[in-house]
Amino acid sequence: MEDELLLQEAKKAREKAYCPYSNFPVGAAAFGENGKIYYGCNIENAAYPDGMCAERTALFSAYADGCRLILKLAVIADSTGPISPCGSCRQVMVELCSPQTKVVLGNLSGLMKTLTVGDLLPGAFTQEDLHGK
Repeated sequence: MEDELLLQEAKKAREKAYCPYSNFPVGAAAFGENGKIYYGCNIENAAYPDGMCAERTALFSAYADGCRLILKLAVIADSTGPISPCGSCRQVMVELCSPQTKVVLGNLSGLMKTLTVGDLLPGAFTQEDLHGK
């Protein structure tokens, strides 16, 4: 799937965000090896730590559906530059994607940047670190 098309799908997901506190809707779309697109949007809560980011929502939806290989993830928001995932989302990407998985970051003005999961979190803590390897 082309980067621009997946970013448009993320934009559709952004419209479903629940963000009454930050008023900063974010959308994500994960393209799986099975050809399906999994959508995510940020969901906030009055108890702030109980909210969830768009990126994790999309990845968790893919896993809940049985998809174990994400080929590409797109994220979009109304930011000055291409939106940047938070640290928690980057760590989850490392766990549920491969270091080579493409991540397309964009904003509503049309700016776009494509990186890999490995680019977003170099030196990531992984399963191997738990076993002293």
